[in-house]
Formats: sequence, structure tokens, C-alpha cells
Amino acid sequence: MRVIFAGTPEFAAVALKALHAAGFEIPLVLTQPDRPAGRGMQMHASAVKQFALEQNIPVAQPISLRLDGKYPEIAQEAHALLKATPHDVMVVAAYGLILPLSALEIPRLGCINIHGSLLPRWRGAAPIHRAIESGDSETGITIMQMELGLDTGPMLAIENIAIADDDSTGSLHDKLAALGGSMIVKALRQLEQGTLPATVQPELGVTYAAKISKEEAALDFSLSALALDRKIRAFNPFPGAHAVLDGTIVKIWRAEQVTGVVDQSSTAVSGQVLAANAQDGVLLACDSGASVLRLLELQKPGGKRLPAAEFLKGFAITPGQIFSH
Repeated sequence: MRVIFAGTPEFAAVALKALHAAGFEIPLVLTQPDRPAGRGMQMHASAVKQFALEQNIPVAQPISLRLDGKYPEIAQEAHALLKATPHDVMVVAAYGLILPLSALEIPRLGCINIHGSLLPRWRGAAPIHRAIESGDSETGITIMQMELGLDTGPMLAIENIAIADDDSTGSLHDKLAALGGSMIVKALRQLEQGTLPATVQPELGVTYAAKISKEEAALDFSLSALALDRKIRAFNPFPGAHAVLDGTIVKIWRAEQVTGVVDQSSTAVSGQVLAANAQDGVLLACDSGASVLRLLELQKPGGKRLPAAEFLKGFAITPGQIFSH
């Protein structure tokens, strides 16, 4: 089976590697244009492009596939390339560009998407982040047939995994990427044999995973410690949860809800430091003192991510100070 692959970040690259290792013919890869990244803002190729070039797979990087969009000539060129490239199916994973109906209809067997949630829960751009932020106990991968709606197509395969209490978006991403890679290989083999069933998504239980904004990562300590722990894990590694202490933005990478110090926090205001030492770490009152959050890993501007005990050696925090957003 000949597979055109469309994807951009590491999540997609894992699936591309799995398809390549399984022996599928990949005549073309689509990925987003190179972007500036890093402190020097040098142009960087996507993870998908890097692997494709290593394997001598042709790569195209159109900025749009919409014939009625801002770049109709570029879109027309991309359509012509797809039509001129012999293939049976297109596999899409975190591509980042809208595929219009005109593109979806080109492959003989249509376009199949690898989506990082248990559809219909968390359709949209940030399903991994939102699952953790919302306290879901499980998530998974859905292989689906693409149509015009946002992640609304028939489900071809679905598998779930548990979300651990200490999972961050980074750790859960890696688990789901590996699962997606194995599932798409199995699904395409079933598709070759004509044994891949399709199930219409249920109408109940639909939720939307809105794109993550940097503004969301500013922690509001009027929330409960449990809600804050989820947000910190959801925004790790991007965009990185943070709070302000005496005018300095401090990134918070890991934390945990703690019990047994409610009496101490009952008169504290939200975000107030209850303790800051090597033994306790940094304890903060949350939700007007109704719960307590222990900060486990922090980072000051220009510094490294450090365990709380190490962080406190170079950044003084004293009881009574108040973290704000």
C-alpha cells in the first residue's frame, strides 16, 4: 500500500517512522514550512521533515491547501502534486493545516487521521493538554476517517490508556505517540485486507480541546491545589506554568497537592508561602487556604529547571510572600 503522510511535530514523526519500519511505500511527505526556533531563532525543519530527508522521502511544504484561501496558487500546486503522486491513502497526524474537501477526495481510500483522544471527547487542537487539565482518568488514540468536520469522522480503531497521577503532557504525549504508531500500522494492514470496520461517533460526550494559549499558563492560586497540579502538568513542557513572586516570573514545572497542613493555611491568602525549605519544599496556600500545593520543580528567568531544594539555594523564598498571576 502506498501512503502519503502529512504531519509536523514529533507525535507525527513517531507514526511516520512506524509506517516506514513496517514496509509501507511512502512516496511523499507533507509537513509545515520550516519555522524559526530556539534562542537564536534559526530556521528549523519539523521532526517529520527531518526523518523524511534521512530516508530520502520527497517532502512538500505548502503553506496552504485551500483553493479558496489566501494562497490559491500554492494550493493548486499542492493539489497537482498529490494527484501526480501515485498513492492509495493519506495518513494525517498533527499536520496543523486544514485539509479541504478537494484534498480529502484525492486519495483512493481517503484520508485517515491519528487523533490523541478517545473521540468524541476532546476533538480539536490540544487533546492531551485538556485531558490532563480536566482530570480525566484515561485517554487514548482514535484512528478515524477524515471528513470536513473537526474530528467528526467515523472511527476505525480506538484504544485507551490510563493517565497516571504524575503524567505531564510531555510524558503522556510520548505514550500516545507510540500507541498511535502501532495502531496506524495495524489499521492500514486491515484496510489492505478490507477488514477495517468504521463506527460513527456517538453524539453524546462531545468536547472540544481548544488550542493552548500562553496566557492560560499564568497560575491563579484562588483555584484548588488539585486543579493547579493538573494545570502545571498539562502545561509541561509547553507553554510552562508560571507565577509572579515580587515581580519575578517563576516557572513551575512540577507540584503536588498535600494534606495535613490545613490548620496552618486556614488564615492564609491564596498564593501565600507557608514554608520554603529543603525538607518541605515550597508550600503555598490555595483557594483562600482551603488546600495546599507543594512546588517540586521551579525555574527562574535565565536559569535551569531545579528541584525545590536546589532552587532555594539560589532564589530566596520566605514564608508570608505571595505568588500571584
